[in-house]
Amino acid sequence: MNRFPVFLLIFSFLAFSPFSAQGGGAPKVAASIKPIHSLVAGVMKGAGEPVLILRGGASPHTYSLRPSGMRTLQIARLVFWVGGELEAFLRKPLTNLPRGARAVALSRAEGLIHRAGGRDHEHHGDSAPEHGERGEADMHIWLDPVNARRMVGVIAVELSRADVARAALYRANASRLTRKLEGLESNIRTMLRPVAGVPYIVFHDAYRFFESRFGLSPAGALTLSAGRIPGARRLVAIRRKIRTLGARCVFAEPQFTPRLVKTAVAGSSARVGVLDPLGADLKAGEEMYFSLMRGLASSLVGCLSPG
Repeated sequence: MNRFPVFLLIFSFLAFSPFSAQGGGAPKVAASIKPIHSLVAGVMKGAGEPVLILRGGASPHTYSLRPSGMRTLQIARLVFWVGGELEAFLRKPLTNLPRGARAVALSRAEGLIHRAGGRDHEHHGDSAPEHGERGEADMHIWLDPVNARRMVGVIAVELSRADVARAALYRANASRLTRKLEGLESNIRTMLRPVAGVPYIVFHDAYRFFESRFGLSPAGALTLSAGRIPGARRLVAIRRKIRTLGARCVFAEPQFTPRLVKTAVAGSSARVGVLDPLGADLKAGEEMYFSLMRGLASSLVGCLSPG
């Protein structure tokens, strides 16, 4: 038997299996969206780089998985995502991961704070938050730095289980990242304090975590769901809110057409700003999460400040 082709076969299996080396032996890891990828990259610093699945400025609400994304899933040992309520495009592909690979839905992490229908609660166990019209759970869990710290802890635990040899590194990175997130929360709170009582309108109901953590005063959202276009009745109601509440700003999002926002502010003194909960234009990597959160705060201060 010719051994050379056998050697190539074995090499190919090792190179592309979920257990293949990354960064000198670290497992291959993938993350769904930039904010989650950023937290994973911070915990993996010095061991390897996670692969980002959703690239560019697309929204996870409307994204379709590309062949490159499918290939990434087939060679990953760990996949970190928020959950099927946000990244619906990953629901089916994640049921077909190779043997030994694991998908970690961070929205189901023990002790994570969830916000639904204006009510806050701690989430325990594996059941997903219930959905409803106005009570629909906000799945933008990363917009609360407290949740980010808790997710960092889960990420470190999962990486340590998959890569015991580097467990101490993952724990040290998680500890460093947690302290950095605590500092970020303090800085943003100071930035937003002058505009905490100023009313504003957002494009879609995606900011409850950020608003609740920092004591902001949202007056409403153009649409309750990113995949749902508001009707004429809702636009009329939002325009009434802008007038009666004196909303200073209406925020668009780069993933969606700004036409609705322009319609909403027509005939009022409200300004138009931009909030991006995903960081579409930010470079992926460990620092992305911090740039994202500071960018949200800066956009709010810039649009809501008098003058």
